[in-house]
Amino acid sequence: MSLDSLVARAAVPRLLRSLERWEGGQLTLETPDGTRHSFGSGEPQVRLRVKSPAAFRRLLLQADIGFGESYVEGEWEASDLAALLTLVLRNEDRLDATRGLTRVFNLGNDLLHRLRRNSRRGSRRNISAHYDLSNDFFRLFLDEETMAYSSALFASADEPLAEAQARKLRAIADKARLRPGDHVLEIGCGWGGFAVLAAREYGCRVTGVTISTEQHRLARERVAAAGLAGRVDIRLEDYRDVEGRFDKVVSIEMFEALGREHWPAFFRKVEEVLDPRGLAVVQAISIPDRRFAAYERHCDWIQKHVFPGGVLASLHHATGAMMEAGTLVVHHLEDIGIHYARTLALWREAFLSRLDEVRALGFDERFVRTWDFYLASCQALFATGRTGDLQVVLTRPGNEAVLALPAAARPRTGQREEAA
Repeated sequence: MSLDSLVARAAVPRLLRSLERWEGGQLTLETPDGTRHSFGSGEPQVRLRVKSPAAFRRLLLQADIGFGESYVEGEWEASDLAALLTLVLRNEDRLDATRGLTRVFNLGNDLLHRLRRNSRRGSRRNISAHYDLSNDFFRLFLDEETMAYSSALFASADEPLAEAQARKLRAIADKARLRPGDHVLEIGCGWGGFAVLAAREYGCRVTGVTISTEQHRLARERVAAAGLAGRVDIRLEDYRDVEGRFDKVVSIEMFEALGREHWPAFFRKVEEVLDPRGLAVVQAISIPDRRFAAYERHCDWIQKHVFPGGVLASLHHATGAMMEAGTLVVHHLEDIGIHYARTLALWREAFLSRLDEVRALGFDERFVRTWDFYLASCQALFATGRTGDLQVVLTRPGNEAVLALPAAARPRTGQREEAA
């Protein structure tokens, strides 16, 4: 009998006992010998078919990392991956089949994560591993208009993704109180969607910085195509090296790439370059404060295989780092995390509908299954509230620009042009 079969013989009874407490939907588990077990009731109904006993070994020894790696290796399949992962998260406190051994067997993963520090060199390496995969690849599932790789903001469940992304960008611009002539710094400018909108619709000058060579190249092309090269400057530059003074600062889901030890440096830089009457808007994926200590101690599947060096924000710890760094204060906060579940569902739907094109770009089946699991697991995390997405407005204390009620809103530049 193989080692995997021996481990499965020991692990399966314990797993089945844990699953007896399953709630929130019906799970049908089919083991490699064809035996079926049913747990829970109601909707959704999900089938999980384990094709190899190696899946149980990975789950027993490495928990979530093993579960994800087992999927990538094709050792199990689900009738609805996103629904399965959502149910798993809803039942995670009842699933104790793998507790006890995983800390030892994941020590190597924890060490790997700690070695991926976000120094200047480490940041370039970590960012390149994800964002420099291929601009053509990201174009397959992001909306063509904004190419925003962050949560959209939906007015309704059936609103097209491009409209919801533009809505999110305008919400950030309005929270920053952008005005014609403002010079805006965008830290982590991606493929230029916000910079183009801020220049075209709000009449701003924008300096965007990124350390992704592929993003830098395409963002400059998109800015030129929009006829905005005179107002938007996209730089291949680390945020730590930015100099000057800006009326507003915006950073959309770049915070996760900093690493906790660099949070104070980020806030110091924002305060250093921000005009005394200015505002900064930071959108950051977050994890509940009560879960942060356990989360920070251990590497997870996404950190190992998708976002090397990444660390999600904890509101408590991030604001503590901000207080340590300087005088910035939180002026306004909103969690738009529920919109991310819908965003990810649409990204995954587009990704799966264009797999032939993904493969034509040179990506293999393991890559396809990795990204399928990544998108589905993130969808489940936001759908269950395990992660949020915070839009935080920062300013200096006593900033007179935000102490008075705002004047009547001016039309955006683009609106005036349309009216004319």
